[in-house]
Amino acid sequence: MTKVIATLIAGLFATAAFAQTPAPAPVAKAEAKEAKTAAKAEAKETKAEVKAEAKTAKVEADAKKDVAVAKAEEKSDKADAHAKAVKTKAKAHAKAEKTEAATMPAPATTK
Repeated sequence: MTKVIATLIAGLFATAAFAQTPAPAPVAKAEAKEAKTAAKAEAKETKAEVKAEAKTAKVEADAKKDVAVAKAEEKSDKADAHAKAVKTKAKAHAKAEKTEAATMPAPATTK
C-alpha cells in the first residue's frame, strides 16, 4: 500500500512539473509575430498623428501670417489716408491764405 501511495505522489509531482514547462516554440513565434504587427500598426498610427499635427500647425502658421499681412496693409492704408488728409489740409490752408490775401486791401503807403 505504501508503494502505491508513493507512486501516486510521485506521479502528481511529475505531472505538476510537466505542466510548468515553457510554451513550445511555434506559440512563442506566433506571439512575437503578433507583437511585431501590433508595433508596426502603432508606429503607423503615430506617424499619421504627427503628420496631421504638422498640417494643423502649418495651417495655423499660414493663418497667423495672413493676419499679420492684413494688419500691415491696414496700417499702410491708414498712413496713406493720413498723408492724403494732411496734404488736402495744406492745400486748403494755402488756398484760404491766397484768397485772404486777395481780398485784403493793400496797405496805404505814405511818403
